[in-house]
This record gives sequence, structure tokens and C-alpha cells, in this order.
Amino acid sequence: MARIAGVNIPTNKRVEVALTYIHGIGRTTAKDIIAKLGIAPERRVQELTDQEVVHIREAIDRDHTVEGDLRRETAMNIKRLMDLACYRGLRHRKGLPVRGQRTHTNARTRKGKAKPIAGKKK
Repeated sequence: MARIAGVNIPTNKRVEVALTYIHGIGRTTAKDIIAKLGIAPERRVQELTDQEVVHIREAIDRDHTVEGDLRRETAMNIKRLMDLACYRGLRHRKGLPVRGQRTHTNARTRKGKAKPIAGKKK
């Protein structure tokens, strides 16, 4: 099993798909990485040589922010907004949708499970 950026990537999947298991690398970025290194996209991770895995690891470390660093950076950005007490920061603090979505109905992902209000009937 290949370990890249602290993540065990699955060995029986194609390299392009397996790289997406790393937080911060999607399909497009994975395609760019393997194209830059000259690795055929249809090859499986188990077919890669140790040298190719090292090249992939170095390319990711050099050119991309992934895993812990990316999560930390995102958390710091959200914390900065909350400390500024700007509108987006207040929405994060209250656990409501940040990007202008309606909250009268829907928004259950951000608001959590619906809580019944005692004595409220129409």
C-alpha cells in the first residue's frame, strides 16, 4: 500500500482515482500531477515502481497544500472571520448557512436536526 501525504492510497485503483483520496487533490489536480510526471492514467497503484511513488510524493509536497496543512489553513480562515465578527463570521459562529441560502425551510445540514417547538400549531 502506497503512503502519500500521510494517507494510505488504495492499491487496486487507477492512479488518477487513488490520488483523490488525499484531502486537497481532486480529479483535475490528480490528472495534472500524473501528466506532468508522465505516468499513464490507466495504470494501477500496485503497478507503480517505488521510484514513481517517490516522484508523486515529491510533486505533491512541492506544488500543493494538502491534508493537515490545508485543513489548518481552512480552519484559520474561518477563525479569522469569526474573530472579525463580520457577517460571514457571525453565520459560522451561529452554525447557519454562510453563502446567502434561505433558512426558513431547508438548511438542515448546517442547522442540524429539527427541534420541535412546544405548543406551536397552525
